[in-house]
Amino acid sequence: MSLLARRFLLVLAVLPALALIVAAARAASPRFVFPGSRAVGGEHRVPAGFDLITAGACDGVVVHALDLPASPGARTVVHFHNNRDTAADAADLARSLHARGLGVLLVEYRGYGLSRGSEPSEEGLYNDAEAALDGLAARGVGPDQVVLWGTSLGTGVAAEMARRGRGAALVLVTPYTSLPDVVTAAVPLFPAGLFLANRFDTMGKTDEIRVPTLVIHGDADEIVPFWMGSRLASAIPGARLLQVKGGHHGDLFLRERERLLSAISALCLGARPG
Repeated sequence: MSLLARRFLLVLAVLPALALIVAAARAASPRFVFPGSRAVGGEHRVPAGFDLITAGACDGVVVHALDLPASPGARTVVHFHNNRDTAADAADLARSLHARGLGVLLVEYRGYGLSRGSEPSEEGLYNDAEAALDGLAARGVGPDQVVLWGTSLGTGVAAEMARRGRGAALVLVTPYTSLPDVVTAAVPLFPAGLFLANRFDTMGKTDEIRVPTLVIHGDADEIVPFWMGSRLASAIPGARLLQVKGGHHGDLFLRERERLLSAISALCLGARPG
């Protein structure tokens, strides 16, 4: 038997094992993408002053959200949180925006906080977002009155909703180009795309995002490199990049709270039709 034939047979023998490894890794990857879904502290807490809203996703999952309703005619900021947080973790920022005259809806993902009971996934989070936005629309708060805000993992959800025309403006805080890119940035040459079942490919959607967009990113981000936010801001038509010097992944609002909230508020007002 020739050397080439032996190598071919070896590849045939190894392929099933590799396929099993890839399948197992893809099945396990949600545990790393959605670690906050296993948090147990405070998951049933409704912060003071918020209304608890529920909606049914298209696949039957009950979605929860924390609501600070807008005054008549004001915009509503719909927030999608990071993968280690719950909706309640953004309550303080929500109150600050509400004090500036904006409504705020903090969406809880399936598997997280008050929405526990179903395993999260990329498509599942999109379904949760759609359900929350449908609930707003039923109250008369349509896309022209909605500002979509995503933080870290939530930027992928917010960007997808913007692509679908569900908001009039978009805020991306510490956004990534895609989840495989985040892994590859940390572990060069690793074929992350093979092992991740959830991709959240925001970079691939930039041409379809046609709303005023604000990208906020710290230039010392240790988890999602600053270049990702910069690249997205360059790719989304008309987007503005707000750089936080020395900012890390989780301390941007600790460093420059008023500046960032003012920029978000200005975007909300500037995006108003007419």
